[in-house]
Amino acid sequence: MVSATMLTAEAVRDALAGVMDPEIPVISVVDMGIIRDVAVSPDGVTVTMMPTFSGCPALHVMRRDIEAAVLRLGAEKVTVRVVLNPAWSTEWISEEGREKLRQFGLAPPPRHAGDPASVAFFDLAECPRCGSTNTTMRNAFGPTLCRMIWYCNECQEAFEQFKPL
Repeated sequence: MVSATMLTAEAVRDALAGVMDPEIPVISVVDMGIIRDVAVSPDGVTVTMMPTFSGCPALHVMRRDIEAAVLRLGAEKVTVRVVLNPAWSTEWISEEGREKLRQFGLAPPPRHAGDPASVAFFDLAECPRCGSTNTTMRNAFGPTLCRMIWYCNECQEAFEQFKPL
């Protein structure tokens, strides 16, 4: 085992970049902005995470995967702290993460610079397949709490978009 003091927060973050969101397996918990802090001390490693929703069904899986990734680095003790305040924001999704969402077929949420009220919730979404904004929202409630279902009138494909939070 490696002493926690030999690990760095950067090395832990790099390892966490390999932990995928269980509901969107192409984007890491780091790119989703779920990892809020990494602290390395002689007592072990503490990772602070913030789920996208307080009732996130994947919370247990993410905690387990985060802990396993840090243990693989050689840490003797790992604590995964879950915080709910302030609420997670789609602003925390990295640019690389937004592109991965698009390539996966999910429209990234519009940017709102920290003020989700500034986004017209049902504005036209950009189709992740063809790039058209000639789209229509079909359902404000998608397969998960954080997604909506849209339809592209150009390529005639349904797609999901993250809600701006």
